[in-house]
Amino acid sequence: MADFRPAQEQAQHPGEEHLMQPIPKHKGSNYKEAGKLKGKVALVTGGDSGIGRAVGVLFTREGATVAFTYVKNAEEKDAEDTINLLKGYKTDGAVGDPIAIPCDLGFDEECKKVVDEVVKKYGRIDVLVNNAAEQHVVENIEDLLPEQVERTFRTNIFSQFFLVRHALKHMKEGSTIINTTSVNAFKGNNTLLDYTSTKGAILAFTRGLALQLVKRGIRVNAVAPGPIWTPLIPASMGQGQPENMKSFGSECPMGRAGEPEECATAYVFLASEDSSYFTGQTLHPNGGMVVNA
Repeated sequence: MADFRPAQEQAQHPGEEHLMQPIPKHKGSNYKEAGKLKGKVALVTGGDSGIGRAVGVLFTREGATVAFTYVKNAEEKDAEDTINLLKGYKTDGAVGDPIAIPCDLGFDEECKKVVDEVVKKYGRIDVLVNNAAEQHVVENIEDLLPEQVERTFRTNIFSQFFLVRHALKHMKEGSTIINTTSVNAFKGNNTLLDYTSTKGAILAFTRGLALQLVKRGIRVNAVAPGPIWTPLIPASMGQGQPENMKSFGSECPMGRAGEPEECATAYVFLASEDSSYFTGQTLHPNGGMVVNA
């Protein structure tokens, strides 16, 4: 297998994008904006790095105003970098400057505070992107501690219930919700049992919520990325096994991991009127892995 990047690991979780080699691509190198989200207000969780950062950049380029969350006391540098990026891409169609909100989304009261802050700043939420996630590699289920299972479920799926519950009060017909699931929800993963289980739950949540909200004119869809080069990877799969990073993603038919910017276009599509006949669906930027949709 060819080496795609240097061996590396990060001891802390969540990982930090500014420490990665190379830095993930998030700017949309070949992307051509067209004002598809002009005047929209978007809340993106986990937006300081990885897929969330790329989504924020493309949303901003399309005219949206972005608020994003990050883990307090852990991701300040990445959050600051992302705010500066978004300010640099701000268009005349934006309703305000971007904001970064530190929080722990695993708890209902924190999610309410996030929604309240966004609404206080902008007056509404047009697009909610539930993207925040964590994962931890555990080889054997006997070693999967109850507190880790709860923590993973809180971050990955409880937060989505909580955020939607509070955000809906400030969304109207034409608003959209986009949830980040994973290819692992379809193919399974033997060393990420709790993470994979949450991603399966997100898939079911997306389908059920779409049916519940369709009469209110709010569309709900999901994106199921394959292996993408984000801080989550060296902070989980790289821990204790930094050599794994050299060939991360090589199992895909395309033979490589994807970049965050290669996923972000799916979110733009689902957030815009281009996807007006899509709800309850999942898009699969995964390098060619064939899954049952």
